[in-house]
Amino acid sequence: MRTLSKGAVTAVLVTTSIFTAALLSGAAARAPSSDAFDWQVFTIDGFGMQLDYPAGIFAVSEGKSEIGVGERLRSADGRAVLTIYSRENDGAETPSSYLKNNLRLARAALDYERVTPTFFAISSVRQGMIFYSRCNFSSEMGGAVHCFDLVYPQREQRAWDPIVTRISRSLRPLEGAGM
Repeated sequence: MRTLSKGAVTAVLVTTSIFTAALLSGAAARAPSSDAFDWQVFTIDGFGMQLDYPAGIFAVSEGKSEIGVGERLRSADGRAVLTIYSRENDGAETPSSYLKNNLRLARAALDYERVTPTFFAISSVRQGMIFYSRCNFSSEMGGAVHCFDLVYPQREQRAWDPIVTRISRSLRPLEGAGM
């Protein structure tokens, strides 16, 4: 289990910040095999967040996330990148206002967009790569935004779909956090 403590959070969301860096990986030769997943739980205690992630795929740490408190991970072959982070929601933004104020990509360029009162999920395809982001908004722990950004080869979309789904559905508050 990976755990990070809460630190000073002054970063501003750049939903697509991971996108540019991940383009260096290029297209992949093959999708990950199911026996390589090694699902683990990633937690950020100070923000009360956890999610499941395939540690067998994202085995290389690239250090802290560029946004908030979290970590940036990549696959050993460099073809996929996962950034997990939480940050304070000082401006009491909603998922809709957060996207409006911080998305650095025209909404028309999104291939998928779902916005609810408690989360957003967006996805786009550029240069053969899929860029997926989800952020959950919590009133627990003083109000926080819990997110992950995932970049992977478009030609492997079918293999990645269940991985993206599991990560996305697992993004949740820690049990008993702030209650």
